[in-house]
Amino acid sequence: MKEGKNMIRDFSCLKEKLLSMPQKRRIAVTPAQDLHTLEAVIRAAEDGLVEPVLIGNEPEIRDILGQLRSDGTGMELIHIEDPTACIQMAADMARDGLVDCIMKGKTETGPLMKVLVNREKGIRKSDTMSLLAFMESPGYHKVFGITDVGLLTYPDKEQKKAAIRNAVEAFHTLGVEMPKVAVLAAVEKVNPKMKETVEAAEIKAEGLEGCVLEGPVSFDLAMDPEAAGVKGYVSPVAGDADLLVVPDIVSGNVLAKSITVIGGGRTGGVVLGARVPVLLVSRAAKADDKYMSIVLAALIGKNE
Repeated sequence: MKEGKNMIRDFSCLKEKLLSMPQKRRIAVTPAQDLHTLEAVIRAAEDGLVEPVLIGNEPEIRDILGQLRSDGTGMELIHIEDPTACIQMAADMARDGLVDCIMKGKTETGPLMKVLVNREKGIRKSDTMSLLAFMESPGYHKVFGITDVGLLTYPDKEQKKAAIRNAVEAFHTLGVEMPKVAVLAAVEKVNPKMKETVEAAEIKAEGLEGCVLEGPVSFDLAMDPEAAGVKGYVSPVAGDADLLVVPDIVSGNVLAKSITVIGGGRTGGVVLGARVPVLLVSRAAKADDKYMSIVLAALIGKNE
């Protein structure tokens, strides 16, 4: 399979793509006075990937920069003490085209999203915002995505379609022209007693532009060509999926964490459906995962 138009081989390809951009992406970190967040941001900045805009309590930010042995060179600092005002400043800068993506700092997800989704002063672009996790696994031949893993708890069919649209647009930006989308269920046949199989079949029948849809399809058939062959399952998506659409947040969260925690995988996640990508990185996330989330958001944000 050819790389570029049809697939993303690994995360290193994405880093190289970002480095080749003529202009660095600007990332707003808000509120920025968080050690773990700044650690990843500094690494990305020192690697020449992004230009950070650090919004928050400047003395506290500078203290953390000192702990990390950074003097803040190449970073813009905006002193605002109130956390909500920090988030609003980031939203304002995104609306004005001054930053390409936003990263959550020392705040909970709820307060951050409350400001960002506001229809008057926020950065909502579509009715449905969704969280897409990009995955790199030693057991799979390319980078793939899982949605939704953190925002849509129990999405209905229309929300799933919106999440697919968001993800497909992101894949297009990353160079995958026709991502292969697997709408997951426990089985590949429609069962009226299993709502996810019915919705998957309807999504496939209704179709979406810019991608190849399959569903319902089980995880093994979507990801393993040998399993598909044994079962006689024929589909262009079989064993070659770019995007996995999960039935609910529980299955998505468990799947993504299983791949990283015990499967030796790597991940980077971004919220889509806003004017710029938003990084909701868990404090428990590995430093490398935070770093890759920055790379992905910066790349996707260039065309938002």
